[in-house]
Amino acid sequence: MAAMPANTLTDLSAAPHIVIVEDDADIAQMLVELMTESGFQASVAISGGEMNRLLDRRGADLIVLDAMLPGEDGFSICRRLRAGGKTPILMLTALGEDIDRILGLELGADDYVTKPFNSRELLARIKGLLRRASYGSEADEAATALTFAGWRLDPVTRQLYDPDGVEISMTTAEFDLLLAFCQHPGQVMTRQQLLGLTHAGAAGPILRSIDVHVSRLRQKIEPDAKGPALIKTVRLGGYLFTPAVERA
Repeated sequence: MAAMPANTLTDLSAAPHIVIVEDDADIAQMLVELMTESGFQASVAISGGEMNRLLDRRGADLIVLDAMLPGEDGFSICRRLRAGGKTPILMLTALGEDIDRILGLELGADDYVTKPFNSRELLARIKGLLRRASYGSEADEAATALTFAGWRLDPVTRQLYDPDGVEISMTTAEFDLLLAFCQHPGQVMTRQQLLGLTHAGAAGPILRSIDVHVSRLRQKIEPDAKGPALIKTVRLGGYLFTPAVERA
């Protein structure tokens, strides 16, 4: 498995490195030009194996991953990458069914864009993911950690610790969602509200994606994900974060 740094956004003096995993030469070239014109570094891999070798050499700040690839497909690659790290993953898919796009999110992708895509929208999604992964942001040193039910969430380092002090790996989307809940405890949050808080205005995400990220988040913080006590579903309303939240 390719080495996946726990947090690739460490050298804020360098342009972020975007790895594009795409076997269509025309699309790959267009993406490279879009990334370089926007001030990013860009590398292309046409398969999972080539991506592995590239990540071993350079790492990545964000991965743009095509769903349909020869050999190991993008869904399998996404599952493997997410098991080994939390580098933001944006999936490109030409598949028309919502269930296929939901599958990518369930496997750990942070966002997706459907082909054919609008270059400005794609760029906005990439910048949003990089921003939320803390690239080039000026951390608010006054920000304090938030605690709930023995858990500790640090908005500056973007890390989550369980009641035993063990760091829990999270995707960018999962962290944003948990932070939104912690900032609005005891308040019923609609899916639309949560989308606005976690996608930073990006156009077009489907409401169902919130349900997928909530499900993944429950698996990480709930004692019983099938009978959730911390994140309650409110029928016809949305979600309710039940524990008291305090500033550490």
